Amino acid sequence: MQSVPTLILKDPIFIQHDPGPSHPESPHRLETIYSGVTALLESEGYGGEYRIIAPRDATMEELSWNHHPDYIQRIARTSGIDHYQLDPDTATSARSWEAAIKAAGGVFSLIDRLMDGQGRNGFALVRPPGHHAERDRAMGFCLFNNVALGAHYAMKIYGLKKVVIIDWDLHHGNGTQHSFYSSDSVLYFSTHQFPYYPGTGALNEVGQGDGTGFTVNVPLGAGKDDSDYSAIFSQLVRPVVHEFKPDIILVSAGFDIYHRDPLGGMAVSGRGFGLLAAHVLKMARECCSGRVIFCLEGGYNLAGLRDGVLEVLKACRYSREKMDKILDRARTAEKSFRELDSAISFHSRYWPVA
Repeated sequence: MQSVPTLILKDPIFIQHDPGPSHPESPHRLETIYSGVTALLESEGYGGEYRIIAPRDATMEELSWNHHPDYIQRIARTSGIDHYQLDPDTATSARSWEAAIKAAGGVFSLIDRLMDGQGRNGFALVRPPGHHAERDRAMGFCLFNNVALGAHYAMKIYGLKKVVIIDWDLHHGNGTQHSFYSSDSVLYFSTHQFPYYPGTGALNEVGQGDGTGFTVNVPLGAGKDDSDYSAIFSQLVRPVVHEFKPDIILVSAGFDIYHRDPLGGMAVSGRGFGLLAAHVLKMARECCSGRVIFCLEGGYNLAGLRDGVLEVLKACRYSREKMDKILDRARTAEKSFRELDSAISFHSRYWPVA
């Protein structure tokens, strides 16, 4: 009997978003990824394990779950304009609006298929990215917050009560944090270089009101490698996720923590992304019937971006035995370091991690 496939969401429209010559968030990012995915699917042994699906458009009402209607209209009015500068870092082209509503709608499409059993897990290979997008403004290359909208969709359409968002991008996801800062239904967990753009994500940013404790930031100095990230995920992320008991896990998967990324300062290898994915996938198997959706965020070294995405996709198909073996081996290389010790000590006031 054929196993349930890993879903890959991709579409040529995402390559049509072009913020301008020499911009780091260029169409070449997805062209490189899509070429790598094609090679993976054509390789021996992977034919039936993955399924390509297409996105749908997010509606105005759906976008308004996380963004102000005036802001949505502002982005809509850029449709057909060759170049429109939204802030010093963020610009649109003639088809950016179309790409943006399909990026958010693509996350919805993946959630639909996971919830009805058509997919084992999934990866939304979309752009523009999303985690910096605020309720009422574009920021950091991002137009709409794809992962935050996915969390709203899972709760509103399927009645899920608890969503975990894990963000391993180099940069802190300010927009995602602010989307759920007062909520105890969405646990936002971020590892990020700090201090660095966008300037948010300090250790003491933990949420407010009912959401106090449900934002878990791990600010990091530069140079953290595979074993450092593995230690964070096994010693802090895992116990918090197990205590929270989510119904689904969404991942803001940024590949700018790659050791050769031109915008980054971290030291994660291509295989390191497969290791991070294995940590998340194991948590999902234990907590939420394996439901995980990865969503592309940053990553600007093309080789690292391609290799990292492929390692995540391969991890999505690991057997339980292989996953346990990889994680057991990784734990032997983990070591304590200052930022992790500080984060465990600080967040122990909210979660049983110390």
